[in-house]
Amino acid sequence: MFGMWWLVVTLTFSAGTALAIPSRLVTFPLTLELGDDRTLSLTREDDGISYTLNEKTSARSTSAKVLIGGAETKSGITPTEYSARYCETEFDKCVELAGEDFNITFEIDASRALYTFSYVTLTSDSPDAELGVSIELEENVQWYGGPEARRQIWPVQDSVWNDTSYVTKELSQSIAMSIAEPFWVSSKGDFFYFPSATSLFLDQNNRYEDTIYLYTKNKSPFRSPDHAQLEYATALTSDPRSAYEVASDRFFPRPTSIPHETIIAKPIWSTWARYKSKINESLVRDYAKEIVDHGFEYSQLEIDDFWEDCYGTLNFDASDNKFPDIRKLTDDLHELGFMVSLWVTPFVNLECETVYNEALSKGYFVRDVDGEVNATWWQGNSAGVVDFTNEKAAKWYTARLENLKSKAGIDYYKFDAGETSWLPTPANLTGDVERSPNIFTEEYVRAVAVFGNGSEVRSGHRTQDLDIMVRMLDKDSDWTLDNGLPTLINTLLVLNIAGYGFVLPDMVGGNGVKGSSLVDTKLPSKELYIRWLQANTFMPVIQYSIVPWDYDEETVKICLKYTELHERYAPTIIEAMNATVATGAPVNPPVWWVDPLNTEAHKIKDQYMLGEVVVVAPVIVEGATSRDIFLPTGSWRDGTTLNLYKGPTWIFNYSAPLDVLPYFVEEEYWKAHKSAASQTTFSLTAVLASAVLVAAIKLF
Repeated sequence: MFGMWWLVVTLTFSAGTALAIPSRLVTFPLTLELGDDRTLSLTREDDGISYTLNEKTSARSTSAKVLIGGAETKSGITPTEYSARYCETEFDKCVELAGEDFNITFEIDASRALYTFSYVTLTSDSPDAELGVSIELEENVQWYGGPEARRQIWPVQDSVWNDTSYVTKELSQSIAMSIAEPFWVSSKGDFFYFPSATSLFLDQNNRYEDTIYLYTKNKSPFRSPDHAQLEYATALTSDPRSAYEVASDRFFPRPTSIPHETIIAKPIWSTWARYKSKINESLVRDYAKEIVDHGFEYSQLEIDDFWEDCYGTLNFDASDNKFPDIRKLTDDLHELGFMVSLWVTPFVNLECETVYNEALSKGYFVRDVDGEVNATWWQGNSAGVVDFTNEKAAKWYTARLENLKSKAGIDYYKFDAGETSWLPTPANLTGDVERSPNIFTEEYVRAVAVFGNGSEVRSGHRTQDLDIMVRMLDKDSDWTLDNGLPTLINTLLVLNIAGYGFVLPDMVGGNGVKGSSLVDTKLPSKELYIRWLQANTFMPVIQYSIVPWDYDEETVKICLKYTELHERYAPTIIEAMNATVATGAPVNPPVWWVDPLNTEAHKIKDQYMLGEVVVVAPVIVEGATSRDIFLPTGSWRDGTTLNLYKGPTWIFNYSAPLDVLPYFVEEEYWKAHKSAASQTTFSLTAVLASAVLVAAIKLF
């Protein structure tokens, strides 16, 4: 038998007249008046309590079911009787429903005119209890948010998750979530956010049809505390934008500055997709020369895998056929105007004996609860993972990187991995046990962010406040929703709705992976490559690896055109990023951001915006030379034909041959920006100077 347990549900509300409910048995359904404008309706079901919070004047409502399962009551059955009473808490008043071995307490914050905010806590003495909330996916209601995924769809209500632990992970082609912020928002204007440390699992459209079920269960990969607890916040607002703004203001830490402006304006060039792990000094020099000779702009040249003498030593392989003089190489790249970034990971392979043994002896590797340190990753079958929840281990790692940066002339780093799935499980991390294992990702990202705003990470957990770029998971070079081109847009939107606006899209054309090889490259088709760049044009950063001149002159010409278009709109991107700093607004929001009550806008899944002034509608279907386009409320100038459209409206069968990216600029912004757009010189100085003109216009 499990120990005695209880359930506490807390939804916060403002002071007012106490509810005169004596402690007495109640019958269901039960409706409670919460002031003049709000009611709470409760229905008892076999597996828990369903509740609906209603606002009378606005006709807004939000509903969920608190599920009670996984633990036995004294009698072994779900209670048939509840009593209700007015109760005292840290708030002014509350309503408590008491069952046989548990109680449910509702507190509601109705102090704001524009929305009702609620907070819910479920607690059980039994560590084996399963406590959850079930969110019904109603017809014609769209949902947004959830984790980054390989099969990324938007809106997300049709996603399928099978009892998946809600932690940062990369386990397979189907299960990966390097960003796993527990936030969902609906087109109706309500949201659910899980702010507390908890052993959270996600099950969607699996156990229960048309349902998002979020629950706590103390099992691997979580460390089991001596109780079970689930907390979530919810709010009832008028539209999805309002819901996002309420949640962002309360729960998403806001950045204080933005990424490196040169990197925003000019492309990163990475060695990875083109060369994979076959890199050396000669190839890097040739790569840089090709970029310059073909007239492309550049910010960073990124040296990717495999430059070390052993994975994890953080020492360049100085042999004659690898990198015999790394400082001379970086000095020469700097002379050409490149910044140099370097790919690194938190792993140290077993065969790197000196470094591995040092970290092992000092206790710098993550251990599981049995004391084991062994971890496996894509370039090592036996390795240790540096424990960033251990302050001494984090300082040891960053000190070695600082030494490498100084000695080798490195400007920034590309920090790979960071997901909790690489750790020995369940991981015995330092700090709050209830925050394990996601605390590892947060501490890793915060530790490496000290290397500056030209660095990048691919994982994150409650790290929206950092000024570094967050790279999408590696994309596959195909046209499908299974991690192909369409997911470039969907992932951009999911990350922005999770509060991560400084998104670094994956390399133009995808990774070009050939089978399972980390050595060979399969060139994407010319059409896919060009459409990929077009889709990327109004995103924060362009990242090349496979190069346009691997195709033909037409490809080079088209790629120059859209690389330069991106640079011309760099001031707009910078303004959007500064808006994120100021207000938390997404850099690349969905189309409904400027038309939040429009049900057509709610459904759009293959377009995105830059701030509030550009609507982007890339072609992402193989062989297509036209597409339908939705324009939200406002006046929109076609960036290609210069035609003016009044939204909301549809443009059907818009002609978009291979060299055309459909995009539309808000008319007032267009008037201010068109002089900059007509320039033929695309220096960063000129680009940033145009921001002075733009600043006079209300962009966001």
